[in-house]
Amino acid sequence: MTPEQATHLTAVPMPGALTDDAVAGSGAAPPTAVAPAGSNERPVDWNGITPPRRSGGGSARFLTDVIVELGFSDRPRVEQAVEAARATGTTPEQVLLDQGAISLDNLARAVAERHGLDHLDLNVFHVDMSAANLIAPAASKRYEAVPVAFVGERGLLIAMADPANVLAVDDIALMTGYEVRVAVASREDIATLISRQSRLEHVAASAAIDLEPDDGVGEIVDLRESADDAPVIKLVNQIIAQAAEQGSSDIHFEPEDGSMRVRFRIDGVLVETMTVPRRMVNGVVSRLKIMSDLDIAERRLPQDGRVGLNLDGRHIDLRVVTLPSVHGENIVIRILDKSNVVFDFEKLGMGDEDAARFTKAFHQAYGAVLVTGPTGSGKSTSLYAAVGELNTPEKNIITIEDPVEYQLEGVTQVQVNKKAGLTFANGLRAMMRADPDIIMVGEIRDAETAKIAIEAALTGHLVLSTLHTNDAPTSITRLVEMGIEPFLVASAVDCVVAQRLCRTLCSNCKERTIISADVLRDHGFRSHIDVEAYDPKGCSRCGGSGYKGRIGLYEVMTITDEIRRLAIERAPADRIAEVAMRDGMRRLRDDGLEKVKQGRTSIAEVARVTGTG
Repeated sequence: MTPEQATHLTAVPMPGALTDDAVAGSGAAPPTAVAPAGSNERPVDWNGITPPRRSGGGSARFLTDVIVELGFSDRPRVEQAVEAARATGTTPEQVLLDQGAISLDNLARAVAERHGLDHLDLNVFHVDMSAANLIAPAASKRYEAVPVAFVGERGLLIAMADPANVLAVDDIALMTGYEVRVAVASREDIATLISRQSRLEHVAASAAIDLEPDDGVGEIVDLRESADDAPVIKLVNQIIAQAAEQGSSDIHFEPEDGSMRVRFRIDGVLVETMTVPRRMVNGVVSRLKIMSDLDIAERRLPQDGRVGLNLDGRHIDLRVVTLPSVHGENIVIRILDKSNVVFDFEKLGMGDEDAARFTKAFHQAYGAVLVTGPTGSGKSTSLYAAVGELNTPEKNIITIEDPVEYQLEGVTQVQVNKKAGLTFANGLRAMMRADPDIIMVGEIRDAETAKIAIEAALTGHLVLSTLHTNDAPTSITRLVEMGIEPFLVASAVDCVVAQRLCRTLCSNCKERTIISADVLRDHGFRSHIDVEAYDPKGCSRCGGSGYKGRIGLYEVMTITDEIRRLAIERAPADRIAEVAMRDGMRRLRDDGLEKVKQGRTSIAEVARVTGTG
């Protein structure tokens, strides 16, 4: 590629460029660029890109003139900077930076405008790490340029601090083999991204994979020697390291037509992170299978495995599941990071009154305490918090789980192993002969497990378990539907906790608002007055989502004599709910509304997780 060709490439307007009116007007996010009809280009997420106004003049204007035109500084101050630059042998832009008259972001926007290129805000733009990995961090630092996204089959979007460096554009095109397109980002943003990339590379290169096959013999494989020589290994390790760094609970590898989409589940919501190019897809799938001790030749049947990872000084467990699809094998990795788990009821979001009810129930000598909700609602965390409070040398606590998510000191934990014939029912039956004081059952999935758990609660044991129902009252009817006699359910169950996890508002950018009574009613809340609350806005700290972290919504139902009578009569869940509310139970949506009033979450988020929207 000649310098003239490189210059021509950088001058080509980026796809999805916006009009004059869309640049700085409403503050709304730029739309997603759509590939022209009939093209093979994959749409690119342009969130974080500000297109130039393209008002004419091209690169003939001085950069200082553009700074004035954009309103970043006034003309007299710029003229003074020009004179000072002549005297000191530097550039006017550097003088303005040193004086604090403009910021690095202002300068980057002006450079983009002068060259007719798009400006890219790396605090908002979702960088595709598989693109960033195409060149080494050392080269990125030397060129002050980082690949940030793929554009179609052969295009590569590069964020550069100096788009006039045509030799860097030429070198990157030769190194990667892609057609380079350039956007402008500030030096500060690029340096931060390179530093983060270098850190992830260091963490990934020093990671140790602890393979745990069925025979129980662990093998530790050090990846340091092969990471530099195998781009696929390096990419997989960086994806896992990045997911753990961002607090993801799951990683989704989803094959598409040729490429593979990678998404992270962050705070319960899937976020698209990167795209694995076609030539690396098979290698990524094979690497993930080897790590988790799966059969790399089997592509027609689902498989599941596990792997322990020592990452940046902490141990992380990964649960790997493969699922054949029409485009190839879909792989989902569940990340279990004990360092990110909170076992404190107040920090989990449980109110004082609900926490008192729950605590009183699991401190009883016997009976059953159930935690219910859909998958991913934090049920296991609540049970672990309860076990943590009960864990004393005087108590023999035995758990049976699938999987054992977190290892607790002083607690006997049993892992379900269906291949060996160890199911919840078999394990629970054996645990009854092991002199337990407290039994924790990871999940009541079938009638046999439910029956043994109820019998254990009636014979002097405290039983903690989870169940899949939408609310607390429904759990009573669910157990009866499983075949448990109503009088046994009424006698054994002492407390049921239903819960959800909702995202908390970012404290850095949330905006105060008034929610009208009409809006509350539209979302399923009984309200006749307006409510002061906060709305999500989005900033660099929360990745533009407006949310950061999660908090629990709870519904704690204590089993009273009247509820026991209704259970024996096989009363419907609605009738049980009425009595429970009269006895002081607060429904999930009401707990959510209280947290909205406290400014901890939004009404839309509560409606999303409780299904009241």
